[in-house]
Parts: sequence; C-alpha cells; structure tokens
Amino acid sequence: MTGPDPGSVLRRALLVWGFGHLSIGRPVAGAILAIVEVLAAAAVWWLTVWLADTSLYLVPFLAGMAFIVAWAWQAIAAYQAAHVLRIARPPTPERSPAAAIGWLSLPLLLWGSGFWLIGASSATPAAALDRFVTQWSAGELGSEWPPDLVRAADRAERRLGDRPDRFRDVRIRIDRQAGPTATAIAQSIHYERREARFLWVFPGSELVPVVDMDVLVLDLQAEPAPIPLLGDVGAVHWRITGGSPPP
Repeated sequence: MTGPDPGSVLRRALLVWGFGHLSIGRPVAGAILAIVEVLAAAAVWWLTVWLADTSLYLVPFLAGMAFIVAWAWQAIAAYQAAHVLRIARPPTPERSPAAAIGWLSLPLLLWGSGFWLIGASSATPAAALDRFVTQWSAGELGSEWPPDLVRAADRAERRLGDRPDRFRDVRIRIDRQAGPTATAIAQSIHYERREARFLWVFPGSELVPVVDMDVLVLDLQAEPAPIPLLGDVGAVHWRITGGSPPP
C-alpha cells in the first residue's frame, strides 16, 4: 500500500479546512481552502452580528448551516482522494475512519439550537412583545425601554393587583398592524367553560378566554437596520416605542 492513511487525512481535514489536502500533496487546494475557511467564518460572524435579531434572521442562520456543510464536504473530498492514491485498499475496519465525520453533528447541533438564543429577538412585533412581557412579569424593565412605557407598565401592574400570579392571566395581542407600525393591547382575562361539540356530534366543553379589562396599550415601530458596507438591505428591528393606559 502507498499513499497517506485516509483516516489520518480525514481527521486533519476536520481540524482545519485544507489540512487534509495538504497531507495528500495538494498544497494549492489546501491553501485555498484554509483561506476560504477564514473568510467564510468571518462572513458568518459578520452576518450574525448585524442580522441575527432582525427580520432577515434566516440569512445568518442559513449561512452558518452552509458553513458546516462545506466543512464536511472538504473533509470528505480529502478522504476520498486519499483512498484513490492507495494502490491496495485494506478491508474497512470495524470502526471506519469515516465515522469521524459524525463529530460535525456537534457544531451542527450547537448552531442549530444556540442560534435561536439570540436570533429573531426583534424580527417581528410578536418577538418584541415577548421580550417585553418576559421582563415586565419579572419586574426587570430597564433603561432600554422608553420612560413613558415603563410608567404605563407600572400603572398597569398596579391595576392587576398584588397577587403573585397576577401576570398569569394577562394576554397581549396585536390589535393593528399597518406597514412599519403596529399597536398591541395587554388585557386581563379569565377562562370560562362552554359547551361544545366534537365533530358536530359528540357533546363536550372547551375553555375560552374572556376579557375582563384592557390594562395597557403598546405602540410598535419597525426601524431600518442598515449594515456596514451594504447599507439598507431591507432588514428591520421591531421596537416598542411607547405605552399608554387604555382609552
């Protein structure tokens, strides 16, 4: 047998793009792949910083997925090329070196799940409202929110009473959305059981929400989110710009 060990080539290729190609005597391809890895990683980072929490959140997410696919592709290409260079191919061992590619499931899992911890936080009115409600119910409205919104939220909280579970039956719904603006209403509700029929035949019951009172009106605005070098690409951040008591 001659030529490099395919298993070793694969492991090197998984460490750094191009290392596998360098080990099989293809320095030009190896150098190009190493440069492409740096540029691609920088592009994913740049897109994530500027677009992850905007309406174009899918762009950095898909870019990250494409980066991982390319990572696997160049490693497999180096592994297959190493096999071609061998005059005699030994029997496949019980634990094939190709199984090392399974380690890429770790960055795939981390990116596929971890991205959503930061992604799309301001992509839609609902996302902005969710962040507000989380902080409001925890008593953590800080300086990032407009002062009139914080004051209106404090008044609304007092209207809800002092029960520990006072936020449990608060519902916020989008009342109106027109272009780059939207209005949401926070309502105190309770649930009532009403008769219903399953498949229009079988009697049963269902819980339906009933509004007790409106407690807070929220104004939202879609603000352009330009990015360096490219300017305005159509991405927007949805922000809560103010709040007031219900009319």
